[in-house]
Amino acid sequence: MIKVLFVCLGNICRSPMAEYMFKDMVKKEGLEKDFFIDSAGTSAEETGNSMHYGTRRKLDQMNIPYGNHLARKITKQDYKDFDYIIGMEERNVINIKRIVGEDTQNKIYGLLDFTSNPRDIADPWYTGNFDKTYDDIAQGLEDFMKYLKKNVI
Repeated sequence: MIKVLFVCLGNICRSPMAEYMFKDMVKKEGLEKDFFIDSAGTSAEETGNSMHYGTRRKLDQMNIPYGNHLARKITKQDYKDFDYIIGMEERNVINIKRIVGEDTQNKIYGLLDFTSNPRDIADPWYTGNFDKTYDDIAQGLEDFMKYLKKNVI
């Protein structure tokens, strides 16, 4: 089983969007039994809060199902439990490493590092642009899945 953890700052916008988009993707590909997918934040500021209404609205618009998500903060244990820990921006990656320690097993990535155009995924909490965030996450997930199919699955 491939265990994937998506991480952003508060775990209410980008990382749960990526979590549910990826769950939908693997289900459509018939790979559900091969994956465990979750999300977390690097800050405890939103812990216990549900997804941002903009994230829910965008997932609804795209007919992507989601659960009763409650934000949580990444832990040191997550590094042991997950195969891939994927941040939405460079600042997330830096903070993930600050929380879990050195990445001795090469598990920590930026989502768009799997694409031909590595960059940060803008936080829609600040930009208000959930469409752009969705498009960037979709591109990253597509290329991440290509990577997995070529190297892991």
